[in-house]
Amino acid sequence: MTDVLHVELREQTGTAATRRLRNSGRTPVVLYGHNEPNKHLSVSQREISALLRHHGKTVQLRGAVADHALVSDMQWDPLGIEVLHLDLIRVNLKESVEVTVPIRLHGEPVGVHQGGMLLENAHEVVIRCAANVIPDNIGLAIESLELGASKHASDLEIPEGIELVTPPETVLCHIEEPRGGGDDDETAGGAGEPEVVGKKDSAEGAS
Repeated sequence: MTDVLHVELREQTGTAATRRLRNSGRTPVVLYGHNEPNKHLSVSQREISALLRHHGKTVQLRGAVADHALVSDMQWDPLGIEVLHLDLIRVNLKESVEVTVPIRLHGEPVGVHQGGMLLENAHEVVIRCAANVIPDNIGLAIESLELGASKHASDLEIPEGIELVTPPETVLCHIEEPRGGGDDDETAGGAGEPEVVGKKDSAEGAS
């Protein structure tokens, strides 16, 4: 999905001007690339919010600039709530680009029914494809995951025309086997309670 951003030229830059811009409900944007001059622009915070909801990677610019661009970087406030600055790079929709996309897990792992816990080692992967076919996410089926088993980047459901850049051996998720809980564990470990590292030393130091 390509979002449309209505942009305006920024006449002034700098900390004070940027603060006034944000107070007016707009976010500063820099457009660069393709050996063309950088453009200092702004876009409404409402359209930035829509872009985030859609997980958009490419945008169509209208208004002061008519172009297609790829979302290159977002700078957030310290709390990770508001986008403070947006970097865009000009792009031909048919050219090949490298982008990061989220992983979408689907299915109920067998190992979870066996008492294990599903742990995600990575939430996104890097792919290469034409800018006009960037997927919203890449699927990964996890129904067959058993205790101690893992899924790798090579197991991803890669659509035609898309190349995986992330190393195929990268572990994306696994099923953690349950720890303790048996009668033997209770006998050997004091009713199955985990040992607290440093507890003994602290007690000896206090005596």
